Amino acid sequence: MSNSSPTAPIDRVPRLHELVDAWPPQRSLEVVAAPLRFIAFWAAVALPFLYLPLLVGGLRGQQVTVFVGLLFANVVALVIGHEHGR
Repeated sequence: MSNSSPTAPIDRVPRLHELVDAWPPQRSLEVVAAPLRFIAFWAAVALPFLYLPLLVGGLRGQQVTVFVGLLFANVVALVIGHEHGR
């Protein structure tokens, strides 16, 4: 059994003003960028599976535009998600 009081964990919780003072704008940008990198990384992994039905059936007419759009989206996702997990 320990001798710590039941309010000890509450004393260690930082106050709101302490969090705001310790959170520079650069940190807030990272909070937004991390989930974006995560989503982009997994989109870059999953998007190539959408090429398969297009390529198996052959590219005709509007399908060429869809294929090029998917290819462009995959490149963008690769660039944005490149730093995920590092």
